[in-house]
Amino acid sequence: MRENVLFVIYGTVFGVVLSRSGAADYDFIQGMFLFTNLQLYGILAVAVTLTAIGLQVLRRVGRTATGEAIVIKPKTPSRGNVVGGVLFGIGWSITGMCPGPVLVNIGEGKLYALAAFAGVLTGAYLVGWFHEPLRRRLGLA
Repeated sequence: MRENVLFVIYGTVFGVVLSRSGAADYDFIQGMFLFTNLQLYGILAVAVTLTAIGLQVLRRVGRTATGEAIVIKPKTPSRGNVVGGVLFGIGWSITGMCPGPVLVNIGEGKLYALAAFAGVLTGAYLVGWFHEPLRRRLGLA
């Protein structure tokens, strides 16, 4: 139960940061992809930097916030990463949001985000449905 409360708190803080920074705004994201507004690249760089620092701290501490041992296994890059990244990028540029900002936009009352959320759910379902055939097709099985 304590874990669930922590997850809700972390998710809420993340959503507020996305909302207040403008990183969940459709026009802001489209400006990034059209190279007319480069601020989001700075936000992403700060996020990557803070995450890298946070991971180093977690590795040294050796425990998560819930007390579980930290195990970070390196993953081997594959063609599936490239295909998934391209599909994710296409969806992100078309809708102007990835899964986190979709929920932020819904929380902000932006009804158009419901269509993007339907796309997220459909995509997740299709990946689950076609997971094994995709792994075999990409030579990952």
